[in-house]
Amino acid sequence: QVQLVESGGGLVQAGGSLTLTCSSSRATVSFATVGWYRQTPGKQRELVADLSGSINVYINYGPDVKGRATISRDDSKNMINLQMNNLKPEDTGVYYCNTKPFMPMGTEFWGQGTQVTVSS
Repeated sequence: QVQLVESGGGLVQAGGSLTLTCSSSRATVSFATVGWYRQTPGKQRELVADLSGSINVYINYGPDVKGRATISRDDSKNMINLQMNNLKPEDTGVYYCNTKPFMPMGTEFWGQGTQVTVSS
């Protein structure tokens, strides 16, 4: 069973920065896609960022974080990182790590989430 464990959440001031880390029990090279989603108050779960590919890398960012978030993958440590800058109070929520393996297609895994709170 794949385990994804998020860390790095906490309380930050508006305008500050935060780095979230997702540690995978399975080699990250086995994932077709790695990403971060969040659940914020009053909204549905939404994409923060995801990354696909190896030779050709494709990255998607959610419209509310584009320009402020950077996703990266470290296959030597089996980690997926999310760097967020210029944080806003509306970024407050629970952030979840998500991975999709190459096989079988149609499956995915989720972490338990980590809380991010941005004060004004």
